[in-house]
Amino acid sequence: MNRKKNGIVLAMGVGLAMFGTAAHAGQESFGQSVKQGAKSAGHGIADGAREVGHASARVGRKIGHGAKEAGVGIGHGARDAGVAVGHGARDGWNATTHAVKQVFSKGD
Repeated sequence: MNRKKNGIVLAMGVGLAMFGTAAHAGQESFGQSVKQGAKSAGHGIADGAREVGHASARVGRKIGHGAKEAGVGIGHGARDAGVAVGHGARDGWNATTHAVKQVFSKGD
């Protein structure tokens, strides 16, 4: 081979090597972007799931606290009603015994 042919073959080899490196780098870059996209999507899904979990917990706490408050209110109301009935019954008994004493003591 002469110098001219050697130069052409060498230039073609260098060009092929550069193209192969560029093509390979392009594939790695594409693979990296797919990998990064999948990673970002996974993070987004996880963040969304976390927010749904937190919202569910907040709703559960609100419902639980509301039920507790309702139960306490009902319990206190029942207690107050029971106390009022008891006081009313006691007042009624006192009035009855007082009336009976008034009626039967006058004759003495």
